[in-house]
Amino acid sequence: MFAEALASGGLEGYFPLAEQFHTQSEPAFCGLGSLVVALNALGVDPGRLWKGPWRWFAEELLDCCVPLSRVRERGLEIEELACLARCNGASVELRYAEELDVAGFRAALGEAARGASVLVASYDRAALGQTGSGHFSPIGGYLAARDLVLVLDVARFKYPPHWLPAELLFRAMLPLDPATGRSRGWLSLRAREQGLSLGFSVKCEGETWRGIGERLSAAEQALRSAADMLGLVSAVQPLAAHLELRQPTTPVHRDVLLGALAALRELPVYPQIESQVGTAAAEAVTLLVLALAPALAPVGRTLIGDVANVSEGQRALLSEIENVRAQLAALAQRARQEASCEQ
Repeated sequence: MFAEALASGGLEGYFPLAEQFHTQSEPAFCGLGSLVVALNALGVDPGRLWKGPWRWFAEELLDCCVPLSRVRERGLEIEELACLARCNGASVELRYAEELDVAGFRAALGEAARGASVLVASYDRAALGQTGSGHFSPIGGYLAARDLVLVLDVARFKYPPHWLPAELLFRAMLPLDPATGRSRGWLSLRAREQGLSLGFSVKCEGETWRGIGERLSAAEQALRSAADMLGLVSAVQPLAAHLELRQPTTPVHRDVLLGALAALRELPVYPQIESQVGTAAAEAVTLLVLALAPALAPVGRTLIGDVANVSEGQRALLSEIENVRAQLAALAQRARQEASCEQ
């Protein structure tokens, strides 16, 4: 089957994954283990040292979004894994099985098999006749002629890599995850084209994802009617505590981050916000205002100026803005989905 898939072009994405194949280090770390494989296979630079002089993704570096202590206790939901992927430099497409049919899954498999993306599947082991319940693993290949999927199971202490019918794996994504009330699904990951965000990421420590989502919804609503700088600041300030600034450990990445922060402070809007919130919170609040700029009314956009037309030296700042914007958009989507499920 492997030879047949190789000959038919269904294993173009296999070899980068095989080079990085990793066994999850904790029983609940299947999501982290899968993401380590995916990010290293995509060649994403973590911007931080793992050990010695080496920049390399390991599970202990995936510490944004959800504290590792919490992951160790109860694992990850698929939205949380998507957040972790985004804040560590990947572009993420999250799909729920309940929203599509098996044809949509096959299309994503074909893309990953050609090496255009890395696909991480979230499924219920029990539906496959395996022991356990919710699980994540990268997909190593697709044999379209037989409709077979190669699952690179990161729990190698339980199961070796194995082939499964695509339709069977898709059906194993359909049972509802008790933690979310939704089906499972898959993530299609790519290295982000606009560059790596080295500094800011959204964190949920001390708050639930839904709680942050509700704060975000309230902030967006307030921004739509904000007519002055005080209104802009007041709208986003409750979110500032959930924006974490991480420090890269390599000189080159530290210089890039320092350049992004310098560009942020040089924006005309920065001193106006600093005068409202003080120096300690000014960077986070300014970045949030810029990330949420699409929610602003015309008068609000006039207040912050045009940040789209940046110079070459401000590209690192744009990367930070886009990264935070993507995380906040994912949070807003999840909050809407949870509200819809309750109704």
